[in-house]
Amino acid sequence: MSGEIKKIDSIKNMAVFQDFHWASSVRDEGNNVAEFKKINIFYGRNYSGKTTLARIFRAMETGSISKKYVSPEFKLSFDGGTSVTQSSLTGHGQVVRVFNEDFVKENLRFIADDEHAINSFAILGEDNTKLEEEIKQHETELGTEEDKSGLVGTMLGSVETHRSAKKDHDDKSSGLEVKLRDKANKAGTGIKHNKAFGEANYNVTKIKTDINKVSAKSYTQITSDQVDKYHELLREEPKQPITESTPFNLSYSNFVTKAKEQVQKKIQASDPIQELLNDAVLETWVRSGRVHHQGKRSQCAFCGNDLPAELWDKLDKHFNKESEELRSAIEPLLAFIDTEKNRVLNLLRIKTTDFYSNFNSNLETLREQIATKSTSYVETLNALKIQLEERKNDIFTHRIFAEPTSVEKDLSSIRDSYEKLRKESNEFTASLSAQQSEARAALRLQEVFSFINDIKYNDECAAIKTQEAAMKNAEQDKKDAQAKVIDKKSKIRELKAQLKDESKGADRVNYYLNNFFGHQSLSLKAIENSSDETPTGYRFEVTRDDQKAFHLSEGECSLIAFCYFMAKLEDVETKGSKPIVWIDDPISSLDANHIFFVYSLINAEIVTSEKYEVNGEEKERERFKQLFISTHNLDFLKYLKRLPGALNKSKSQYFIINRVDQISHVSLMPRYLKDYVTEFNYLFNQIHKCASIEVIDDKNYTTFYNFGNNARKFFEVYLYYKYPNQGMNEETLRRFFGDEKVPAILTDRINNEYSHLAGVFERGSTPIEVPEMKTSATFILQKIKEKDPDQYSALLQSIGVEEEAPAETAISTQVVQ
Repeated sequence: MSGEIKKIDSIKNMAVFQDFHWASSVRDEGNNVAEFKKINIFYGRNYSGKTTLARIFRAMETGSISKKYVSPEFKLSFDGGTSVTQSSLTGHGQVVRVFNEDFVKENLRFIADDEHAINSFAILGEDNTKLEEEIKQHETELGTEEDKSGLVGTMLGSVETHRSAKKDHDDKSSGLEVKLRDKANKAGTGIKHNKAFGEANYNVTKIKTDINKVSAKSYTQITSDQVDKYHELLREEPKQPITESTPFNLSYSNFVTKAKEQVQKKIQASDPIQELLNDAVLETWVRSGRVHHQGKRSQCAFCGNDLPAELWDKLDKHFNKESEELRSAIEPLLAFIDTEKNRVLNLLRIKTTDFYSNFNSNLETLREQIATKSTSYVETLNALKIQLEERKNDIFTHRIFAEPTSVEKDLSSIRDSYEKLRKESNEFTASLSAQQSEARAALRLQEVFSFINDIKYNDECAAIKTQEAAMKNAEQDKKDAQAKVIDKKSKIRELKAQLKDESKGADRVNYYLNNFFGHQSLSLKAIENSSDETPTGYRFEVTRDDQKAFHLSEGECSLIAFCYFMAKLEDVETKGSKPIVWIDDPISSLDANHIFFVYSLINAEIVTSEKYEVNGEEKERERFKQLFISTHNLDFLKYLKRLPGALNKSKSQYFIINRVDQISHVSLMPRYLKDYVTEFNYLFNQIHKCASIEVIDDKNYTTFYNFGNNARKFFEVYLYYKYPNQGMNEETLRRFFGDEKVPAILTDRINNEYSHLAGVFERGSTPIEVPEMKTSATFILQKIKEKDPDQYSALLQSIGVEEEAPAETAISTQVVQ
């Protein structure tokens, strides 16, 4: 049902609740966070914090919290997502009614000071048929939650439509959010965990920012080649500086100048031999043979004939000084050209590994260019060489010099390009980190761009936007329907106000006092106030035998206060509103009979459904939305289990409030207390805890601190039923423990000295001697098991403990001393 409270998320700085968190404290056996249900029962000792919880609920009723709390904080969650904090107490839209001491102080000041009266309240009056019919007509138009009729039915339908639309929107939104979160930081596949993207703190917020970037018109998707280059760049490590290449210093221009001069130079023989002039090969043969014969032989080494004496003069005149000088100039030039050709092969050695990968393509182009131009350069040198050799072989014939096309500038340009890349690579080292950051960003945006295309992000956003519009429309319909219900209820209250009768409020209180508690003499009387004989309303007075009552007992005060609260649930502001009700410990100072009657009144007037008629058909409707009852009394807790639905796990929830020193926590009620509700079971459990604890800490210290009282109460019950003629005294303690006087003395000391501080003032200001407590608790358990094993086994089962042999504990007289 809508509007139910699910849990108290947190409480801070409120009495014994200093830093309470529901999610860490209130969990079931499966470690799931438990929640409130239709009926919620709290058990806690006095001063454990029950009143603090009731005050939080009353703050939702009155709209204010006690100013005595310093910086209080709390949060309650309702189903449907609504929450209430100390700063927003009235936005929950529910009717809340709380019975606690603040309610009593505010409405029944007579209890504290008999000079004051009791606030009056109005319930519906009688004998106004026309108004009642009009109210009935409006109530029919209003409808009910049970029948889902009228305006309420329309409102419930609109609430459900809005809830469904909101769920569809939230599911779609959260589904997209999950996709974004997984893409951002899911282990193994998320951008956060990909080192290439370099985003160790990547999250949903950042991926949304990146989505905006790649969705902009200015974004351009990078190519697969760019992706590869970026990855290569990210693999780069800083490189050593590349030294400058050796200058080429080509000699081509010098070669051309000299070759042209030598090829075109004109010379003549002094007395040429025509036959040699006509045959260059023969001339060369003669010239080389001259070297081997002149001054060495008188006969020809080839034919054996004698060499004429005038032959050498004749040859000297043919091979004159000018021709020999030209020949001597050509030969070293040819050697220099050969040297240049060999040097060209190593003009520029390009090592790709010295450069960063992003320069590879340019380096490859340069490598191809240097190879091509080097080959061209060698060809130009060969062209020079050919012309020189031809002149050398035909020394007297000059020629027209054919100058080859020069590639000298091209080669120099290639070196200049290389030097530029070299300098850029060296400079790139300084900007490598920034370049890699840019590469990572580009790759990350590319990844995000591919991702939103894969999941059809724009389509998802469009669908969410459509669902958001539907949700807002449904929300407006819901608000309109709720406004109509509020207006109708306001009209009904307005009409009922004309019917209200404050005097009837006192009659309702008296009805409860007389019929549920049998107090015929004690009653509330409605007294009309007047000013100058003009009626100004009513006040209530407590009367005994028609006389104003004074000196009421605490029990009578408790009864009147609770009956007043129950009657006030019938006032015109509350009746029919299905309130959330909190009843805080209503049985203070009441005897067993009255405790039962309080339970009966709650059962009859709150929990039991109300009967009503619709078109002559009798129907039932619930009187409350949620019920919360807190108590310190185990007998009252036992009765509360009998409430309709109290044993239905889907409708009821049981809690226990435990206080350790100055701090309290709420948790689910343990099974032994929920299923076996007697103080005897509880006291046995406390003794068993004391015997079982091995290490004493702040969480369990109170088990020893309260051991004296718990052991005394346990023995009062246990020994009364075992020895009904005596109960607990020194004799029955000795009979229980047998002849072992030491344990009996020890237990008597704990029951009296530690339970009541028995005249020993020092005990109130010194630490508790824990070994005595544990020793005594262990021995008590051993004796119960020894004297009545069946009862001992049943007691263990009642507190949810499997029977096992307790460890033997040595008891010495030294402990007692």
